Amino acid sequence: MVAEIEQVAGVRSSRVLDAMRTVPRHEFVPQAARDRAYKNIALDIGHGATISPPYIVAIMAEQARLTPESSVLEIGTGSGYGAAVLARLARKVYTIEIVEELGKAARERLKRLGADNVEVKIGDGYRGWPEHAPFDAILVTAAPPEIPQALKDQLKVGGRMVIPVGERYPRLRVLTKTKDGFSEREILQERFDPMTGEVADK
Repeated sequence: MVAEIEQVAGVRSSRVLDAMRTVPRHEFVPQAARDRAYKNIALDIGHGATISPPYIVAIMAEQARLTPESSVLEIGTGSGYGAAVLARLARKVYTIEIVEELGKAARERLKRLGADNVEVKIGDGYRGWPEHAPFDAILVTAAPPEIPQALKDQLKVGGRMVIPVGERYPRLRVLTKTKDGFSEREILQERFDPMTGEVADK
């Protein structure tokens, strides 16, 4: 799996690749899907949600450019796999999941696996987590039709947001906050679950 991430997806960060090697993805997928846990594919985790393909998790983590001192916000905890990877790369991970059953299961799973620097909140990630802002990086695992302003506001100057934007086949964007605004670029087009909650009412 990691060889494919490096060779096909082009991920080069040794820290990210090491995190991908050490996080046991089979712990984050349903029992019936464990034989496919280390394939670079999305898998259904119930409640209309999926666990992202490992190469997407790796690309997003690399684009965030995390350091051991980083404070990270993740929107869309899912099974907790992405948060577990980020926990190996950052000082603190704050992650929000809108589906209560998924959020509770992820919290228990992450605790059991020793990811003590991850805090899980059950709620709508559309407005971020202002109590812990500003963040060095924000990663969004589900696609809104446009980037929520609250998330832009909660990013530090110099920080990076990695977020899929759009419907059907969203484009994964990387935003860097500057003192004058944002620089932005697109890195790939991929299928992501749509962002739900307040964003869907806009």
